[in-house]
Amino acid sequence: MCRDIRRYSNMSKTYYKVLTIAGSDSGGGAGIQADLKTFSALGCYGMSVITALTAQNTKGVTGIHAVPPSFAEEQIDAVLSDIGADAVKIGMLYSAELIEIVAKTLSRYQTDKIVLDPVMVAQSGDKLLQDEAIEALKTHIMPLATVVTPNLPEAEMLTGLELRSSPNTAKEDMEAAAKLIAAHKSRSVLVKGGHLDNDSSPADYLYLASEQRFAVFEGERIQTRNNHGTGCTLSSAIASFLAKGEDIENSVQKAKNYISGAIRSGAEYTLGNGHGPVHHFFELWKK
Repeated sequence: MCRDIRRYSNMSKTYYKVLTIAGSDSGGGAGIQADLKTFSALGCYGMSVITALTAQNTKGVTGIHAVPPSFAEEQIDAVLSDIGADAVKIGMLYSAELIEIVAKTLSRYQTDKIVLDPVMVAQSGDKLLQDEAIEALKTHIMPLATVVTPNLPEAEMLTGLELRSSPNTAKEDMEAAAKLIAAHKSRSVLVKGGHLDNDSSPADYLYLASEQRFAVFEGERIQTRNNHGTGCTLSSAIASFLAKGEDIENSVQKAKNYISGAIRSGAEYTLGNGHGPVHHFFELWKK
């Protein structure tokens, strides 16, 4: 028996391991479910810490049941003390108390490569973060983050700037917002331009704080209502590529390519009566 164990030990391989700390979406399009699908599609082993249960579907959120912060801590401890993680994606955290515990626990394990998707409002407009938790997010989580990935409404809430009022100044406004968010000591900030009105080719702006420079990622606007979970999917894809050893800029570029393909392929499907999901496994199967 001992010889068999040694033989299998010598033959063992390792996975690229990515942990998501986020809320559960009962409809499967966003949150934990979208994260795990993304990790799998990109060749990573996914693990999860559920911070809240949500009752939601393609039309909206009908209920939120927050997980006790102490139990979120137990979940993180269980995963990191045994399996470890090459990267971590953080999504819905809901409360200031939970934010502080997550930050404390990740710091204890000296966790590197953290992608923060500052989830505040669902696609349907339902609030997913308590107002008093925004300052806690800035103080406790952002200093740990390798990349922060706010969309325009989230960037507005984090900075107090109006980013959608003038398309003529969109570039300057998004760059200013990225620098303000990076002032909370995140290594980089990706401000996503998908919420700009009447923009056929929305650009995302990645601010690399240590180099004090921007990388611009052009995109195409794909006409579809199947855009539920796009933010979760993009941030999880970035975490996946970071886990596989890519640098920040390449991780964002590859994640952008992946989400564009997932949106484009998902546009062909009908699921539910509201905003459907993207097709996470478009490179693996298609009906």
